[in-house]
Amino acid sequence: MSLEQQLAAAITERDANRERLLRATADFENTRKRLQRDVEENRRYQALSIVRDILGPLDNLFRAVTAAETAATNAKKDPSKADPLKTIEELLAGVKMVAKQFDAALATHHAVPIDPVGKPFDPNFHEALTQVPSAEHPPGTVIQEVERGYRMHDRVIRPSRVIVAKGE
Repeated sequence: MSLEQQLAAAITERDANRERLLRATADFENTRKRLQRDVEENRRYQALSIVRDILGPLDNLFRAVTAAETAATNAKKDPSKADPLKTIEELLAGVKMVAKQFDAALATHHAVPIDPVGKPFDPNFHEALTQVPSAEHPPGTVIQEVERGYRMHDRVIRPSRVIVAKGE
């Protein structure tokens, strides 16, 4: 093989390698951009499943409000047929049902309530609002939950806001 033939073969090989490099680079860029779009879309819609799970209980909450408004309107029209205790009991039952549905929706996503009452105060799970003297409970025991706390797996989402017993 002559020197000119070797040079021509090297140039042909160089051009082929350059073409493969350009295609590989373009493929890499396209893949990177597609992955970036996928990550952005996942981030944008990451709450979609929890929102879907919460919509059912929210619909029921609005139904309970509508039922209470209807009962109030009917009571104003004809007070003799109104039974306020029955209306309150029905509304309470509806609201309790909705609360259970919300708890179930949160549990589906591994968000579970922290149960603090009767347990020793733990700053990792509880936020003390105040301490009250108590002869019935040992000092440092949570005696009342003011706001429910939640955890997800091993992480606290929100600590329980509690009232803690202290010595008399």
